[in-house]
Amino acid sequence: MSKGFGGGGGGFGNLVKQAQQMQLRIQKIQSEMADKTAEGSAGAGAIVVVANGKQEIVSVKISKDVVTEDVEMLQDLVLEATNQALKKASDMVSEAMKAATGGLNVPGMF
Repeated sequence: MSKGFGGGGGGFGNLVKQAQQMQLRIQKIQSEMADKTAEGSAGAGAIVVVANGKQEIVSVKISKDVVTEDVEMLQDLVLEATNQALKKASDMVSEAMKAATGGLNVPGMF
């Protein structure tokens, strides 16, 4: 006869407890990541974009040296630096989440 879900012996209760603990760790990391930043740059540092762990751009710095009449080039550099900053911020959050979840892929979390 079956001993219930998870093989009995409090297996399911233990699983729920572990899931709750993981949820708390994830919430803590999400909160911490909001304060951490990642930087992307382009044009040998002439454009610097900073994103936080919430995937928000928090600053953009543009050197006067690249402000010319070539608006298209400037737009390309800003786009490149922005994408780089967002990618680094995403990677930073993913690594922190992997550490919190023991490598378990939790859909929608990162």
